[in-house]
Amino acid sequence: MRRAVCPGSFDPITNGHLDIIMRASTQFDEVVVAVLINKGKSTLFTVEERMDLIRQAVRDHPQAAGNIVVESSHGLLVDFCRAHGIQSIVKGLRAVSDFDYELQMAQMNHRLAGVETLFMSTNPQYAFLSSSLVKEVARYGGDVAGLVPDVVLKHLRERL
Repeated sequence: MRRAVCPGSFDPITNGHLDIIMRASTQFDEVVVAVLINKGKSTLFTVEERMDLIRQAVRDHPQAAGNIVVESSHGLLVDFCRAHGIQSIVKGLRAVSDFDYELQMAQMNHRLAGVETLFMSTNPQYAFLSSSLVKEVARYGGDVAGLVPDVVLKHLRERL
């Protein structure tokens, strides 16, 4: 079974994240969306809330193939990969500036555990999109419809 992980904080998941996850799900038998726990980072949604929002967004997506699993992870991503028998990491790249950092991480992950990283270029309509930007715009009353799944939009409006 070919398995891959799509890691991130997903606070909240955006349509850009969802696009990468769905595209990865056509390339692998199973895709594990790993919600990364960073105790030093302040988040809008709890880990459990983020996992639930991802599950709902994936379930409601028209291209859902039923091969996406959502888990949480803390510590090194390669340790998560080893523990779950995952051979590949799938990351979306929005811009050239993302590449430098992600390449270093990919090389380190390969050195530590032999885990390969595959980069997918982001759909151009989401190239500017980040969870941080979505939260900032939403906090000030801006319209983020179409940038996040509908279930996330509802929860953002309630939370902010």
